[in-house]
Amino acid sequence: MTSSIVRAVCPHDCPDTCALLVTVNDGVATEVRGDPDHPTTAGVLCTKVARYTERTYHKDRLLTPMKRIGKKGEGKFAPISWTEAIEQITTRLKAIAAKDPQAILPYSYAGTMGLVQGESMSARFFNRLGASELDRTICASAGGAGYKYTIGARIGTDIEAFQDAKLIIFWGGNPIASNLHLWMRAQEAKRRGAKLIAIDPYRSLTAEKCHQHIALLPGTDAALALGMMHVLINEDLIDKDYIAQHTLGFAELKQRALEYTPHKVAEICGLRAEEVIQLARDYGQMAQQGQPVAIRANYGLQRVRGGGMAVRNIACLPALVGAWRLPAGGMQLSASDSFPKNIGALQKPELKPANKVARVINMSTIGDDLLRPASAEFGPKIDALIVYNANPVAVAPESGKVAQGFAREDLFTVVLEHFQTDTADYADILLPATTQLEHVDIHATYGHLYMMANNAAIAPLGEAKPNTEIFRLLAAGMGYVDPCFKESDEQIAGVAFDQTHVHAIHFDWSTLKQKGWQKLQVPAAPFANGGFATPSGKCEFYSASMLADGLDPLPTYIAPYESVASNPVMAKKYPLAFITPPARHFLNSTFVNVQSLRSTEGEPHLDMHPEDAALRGIAHHDMVTIFNDRGELNAKVRVTDRARAGLVVGLSIWWKKMASDGKNGNEVTSQRLTDMGRAPTFYDVLVEVRKMV
Repeated sequence: MTSSIVRAVCPHDCPDTCALLVTVNDGVATEVRGDPDHPTTAGVLCTKVARYTERTYHKDRLLTPMKRIGKKGEGKFAPISWTEAIEQITTRLKAIAAKDPQAILPYSYAGTMGLVQGESMSARFFNRLGASELDRTICASAGGAGYKYTIGARIGTDIEAFQDAKLIIFWGGNPIASNLHLWMRAQEAKRRGAKLIAIDPYRSLTAEKCHQHIALLPGTDAALALGMMHVLINEDLIDKDYIAQHTLGFAELKQRALEYTPHKVAEICGLRAEEVIQLARDYGQMAQQGQPVAIRANYGLQRVRGGGMAVRNIACLPALVGAWRLPAGGMQLSASDSFPKNIGALQKPELKPANKVARVINMSTIGDDLLRPASAEFGPKIDALIVYNANPVAVAPESGKVAQGFAREDLFTVVLEHFQTDTADYADILLPATTQLEHVDIHATYGHLYMMANNAAIAPLGEAKPNTEIFRLLAAGMGYVDPCFKESDEQIAGVAFDQTHVHAIHFDWSTLKQKGWQKLQVPAAPFANGGFATPSGKCEFYSASMLADGLDPLPTYIAPYESVASNPVMAKKYPLAFITPPARHFLNSTFVNVQSLRSTEGEPHLDMHPEDAALRGIAHHDMVTIFNDRGELNAKVRVTDRARAGLVVGLSIWWKKMASDGKNGNEVTSQRLTDMGRAPTFYDVLVEVRKMV
């Protein structure tokens, strides 16, 4: 028997981006472990990725190209050859492109976070084709926009410093489920005497294990941050020297913050004024004592109308108290912009047609956009859709419209997938893609500061091919002879990072793939001496860029589209807020079909406060219908005070076909967009719940 250990990387949409060690015996991957030497992975994997071989060798893996033989959505297919598949796809694409290539749309997101199998050869293909471009907003663009207006770039506190913090605020996230290795650091900080606070409408697993849980109403985080600013300024718990040297607009900020008294904020947030005051005092007093105070903000809080502003407001807090002075202080939203990704070399934007502005379609409004006719304003009707690294029928908002759009008989749909997902059921041509164990890739991360290499551990199963190879074949079928379509995955990985940038001047692909990981050369405290990436070089409490973009240049509170306070007419009909945070054993819609993980999650369920349940005659484990004007779904109720009164919670994201009624929480979500970043408002939803009879 031949045996080896191969260095790999978890490819999924998680800030931890774990370093993996794959045991291969006679060409078969038998075990996936966390690398004990990688400082953030530390030998520990989440329950999902620890079962990665179960997913790779799943009995339902797609292993041959297939052509639809039933109605769209039925999921009936027959095998065809790769030659037939490429010929049929390119014949259709050529005919559509001859009329208008912008009638063709790619749809992809973070099914893999790899820079090679994500958007390299695929982007080259669509650039050369002149297709419509996809605005990839579905996860993080609102918070990213708010953060960048304030800080200048998605750069923050290093995860490796969090164990030295004396106060950690988890704001809008559940790291036990979705950022495990940061939670491990926080646990070490707790053992050293740190206080942990969770700010979340729902008492998540993380909130249960923190010293304090602040259960505010969904969509009110921006107000809470303003209330903290009010107390910090009013009680002189600020770092005047840091403010004077490294911030812009304090006088204007002070005037705005003083409007948000603790009592006003408490009323907005559904809290007690004492909670607002004490939170600010804990934060400000500890910072004044020279202790590191850290905020880990996650993307849950930005999935509401004012989500971008909420992140912006929170991002003002570390500069206000001088928390950036210390490596373990400050804030982490994302580390993405620490990585000097060589996007030009990866995606070849010069392939785009000259003198033509590409149409941009927002992935978060795909339900409406697939149903739009051609018009001068919209452009051509979408006639072809190529989906890869995504499952929009399950994941995109207002799912009923998404499915309706995908069901169009005149829409030509190609799906690259590992499994027959909800989206794959609507494909005309279904192409088998490789998993992370079967191809080469290179990764940046958004939760730590290591460049990561993924080596292929095993040969592709069946006839599966890497995304890159599929798009090479499509390019050849279209007749594209540009040299970039001949580049290998190894060549692409070799240019993924800009070696002229100080952060990655030591980058070398051949060395990286041997070791598996290498840390960027970044300062321990990125903004200890200012140096923000904003136009002013300072943390911008007042942002002229926001004013130029038609936004309030100062932190403010933007009420949700749908809440009891902001939309009382709607609330009379639909009085309950509804959020769908991640289930611990799923990652978006990935892993839902892995039996061991799905069995642990059980079935779709709804957490509901005892008061709300009693008002509706609902008992624990009753089946209920959750509904509003956009749609409805069924779930089993868990009556629990984990959900605060007025809020119901459905952990997600289930494949619709694996729910008893063929639906998931996105039946009731909205396609309305956030204040900035054009992102979805998944947690800005009102519903009613009734017992099923």
